[in-house]
Amino acid sequence: MYYQLVEDSVSAPAPARTDPRATLRGGLPDRYLNPDDVAEIFDVPKETLYQWRKKRVGPPSFRIGKHVRYDPADVLAYVTARKNAGQDAT
Repeated sequence: MYYQLVEDSVSAPAPARTDPRATLRGGLPDRYLNPDDVAEIFDVPKETLYQWRKKRVGPPSFRIGKHVRYDPADVLAYVTARKNAGQDAT
């Protein structure tokens, strides 16, 4: 049996990379975040994330080979905990 591939006459534009902050607000992304994503979310330099990782004070991260990754659920939990800590202090 012979199948002919037909291209659509209307091509959808390539999806633009979404802002990680908007992704976390709207729902958890379907991929692990890299340090660039988390630095953008918190509006801090990447070096700050590396210092937090070294001191174990920021959002939990893990390594995959030589790459550092963050689980979006852990980042969201960290933000929620920080917000609640600020409310408890008042």
